[in-house]
Amino acid sequence: MRPRRLLGLSLGAGLGWLLFAPTRVRPVAWEGPGLTPSRTGGPYADNGRLNTAQLLAPVLGLNAPESVAADAQGRLYSGFEGGAVVRFGPDGTAPEVFANTGGRPLGLRFHPDGSLLIADALRGLLRVGPEGSVQVLATGAEGIPFRFTDDLDVDRAGRFVYFTDASSKYGWPHELLDLLEHGGHGRVLRHDLQTGETVVLARDLNFPNGVTLGPEDAFLLVTETGAARVHRLWLAGERVGTLEVFAANLPGYPDNVRFDGTGTFWVALPSRRSPLLDAGARQPWLRRVVARIAERAHLPLPEESMLVALDLNGRPTAFAQGSGPDSYGYITQVLPVGDALILSSLHGQTLARVPVAQVWDPA
Repeated sequence: MRPRRLLGLSLGAGLGWLLFAPTRVRPVAWEGPGLTPSRTGGPYADNGRLNTAQLLAPVLGLNAPESVAADAQGRLYSGFEGGAVVRFGPDGTAPEVFANTGGRPLGLRFHPDGSLLIADALRGLLRVGPEGSVQVLATGAEGIPFRFTDDLDVDRAGRFVYFTDASSKYGWPHELLDLLEHGGHGRVLRHDLQTGETVVLARDLNFPNGVTLGPEDAFLLVTETGAARVHRLWLAGERVGTLEVFAANLPGYPDNVRFDGTGTFWVALPSRRSPLLDAGARQPWLRRVVARIAERAHLPLPEESMLVALDLNGRPTAFAQGSGPDSYGYITQVLPVGDALILSSLHGQTLARVPVAQVWDPA
């Protein structure tokens, strides 16, 4: 057989596989998040403010600290691949394994009683005692098991835990498949620590990710990674139960969000928006082609250092971006602690710190 003909047959077979090979991903057409914000002007312009970051002490043999929480003594805690929850000193030194969930710990929050609440992607909603013992609080709701328990917050009274199950179809670590499908498999839930009851507060979201309670616990912010936006779910007042868009058309896919207790919500953006995903919003066949590859190979989203601060009305008040060799990439959470921001990353080996003043526009 001639080489040219052989090449043609090979290319044809490859194209046929991309177009017709079986896949469990069933992409849904949608309108898309809008025109990607400019990188050269406007509130999300490149500025290099995250080109440097101070790394905390290395954690040997562990990777991917996804979330971070601080206890009453100022010590920092983060969950790593393999299930380890590591505790750092207030100055970011002396890391030690505090507990092991036996799963994949993602979102972390401290309960008012000092116990550590964890959204574990594999094991569900957990509670860790001061000595490191692990208790499972919930593994499903409405007969549907959690497959991607992602982030959480607890109210000031210590009774209700609000959390997300990012995808009931695609478990950890297949978030890209959920983003490609855009099938609305995510839920926002509330767990009652007194009664043990878990109820669904919102559903049909596309990878609901980070959550944080607002002032007076009047509302809950929820980042919807698959739509590059943030929702507000009202928990009190005349609009209780209402889910509304709080901030839309973000420059990247939002991950965790944290409230500073006064007037700022800090949103981590681990990845720039993908032009391919944006262009394919109304082209399910195109996303199905990408899904066939993603099911068999690792297709990373465009990594960058990014975070945005939103005010109480959802307006951006600060944006920081970086891409230098000393930047801290794929930021999954921003935790304000004093005059610093503590950063976590799925692609890092430890946590990082930047001064708050470094990310604000000096003007």
